Amino acid sequence: MSDEPALADVVLHPVRLRIIQQLGGRDRTTAQLRDALPDIAQATLYRHVAALLDAGVVTVVDERRSRGGVERTLALGERMAAVDQAELLAMGGAQLRTAFLNFLGDITGDFDRFLGADTEQSRELVGFARTPLYVNTEDLAAIQAGLAELLAPYLTERADGRRRVNLATILLPEPSDPNSRRVGE
Repeated sequence: MSDEPALADVVLHPVRLRIIQQLGGRDRTTAQLRDALPDIAQATLYRHVAALLDAGVVTVVDERRSRGGVERTLALGERMAAVDQAELLAMGGAQLRTAFLNFLGDITGDFDRFLGADTEQSRELVGFARTPLYVNTEDLAAIQAGLAELLAPYLTERADGRRRVNLATILLPEPSDPNSRRVGE
């Protein structure tokens, strides 16, 4: 049995989710994280960075001397910050609800920060929608693989004037209706 904590226990904390979002596709120094997350106390930020480092979710990619201390540059580590299907299946209902609410809270916080800095240029990049899909697990795996391939060129920060946006996905199966007939039956 592994001594590593469950990934969900590590990443599904509101502060850690925000740190992970800041690192997605780019390296950031601890000073850059402080600047990007000014509402989080420095000691709290460092404590959560340490938890992410301990879990292998975040890694140190560079260190340099700065003002008598060492400034670390961080990136997402080998243990990616995504909770896999096995971990979701192992969660009880209350834990899954808490994880989902943390996820939604993180997105809501991002949206509030967007509204606080709202510009016409930013509005050109915002959007949200819902689309019902009819899938089985194999279909879903194919869709996810296709999305991963489609999105791969856009996951790394570039210096060509492209703006960073966050794409969030949520899959919610509808409850089965015992009275409904399936197509083809």
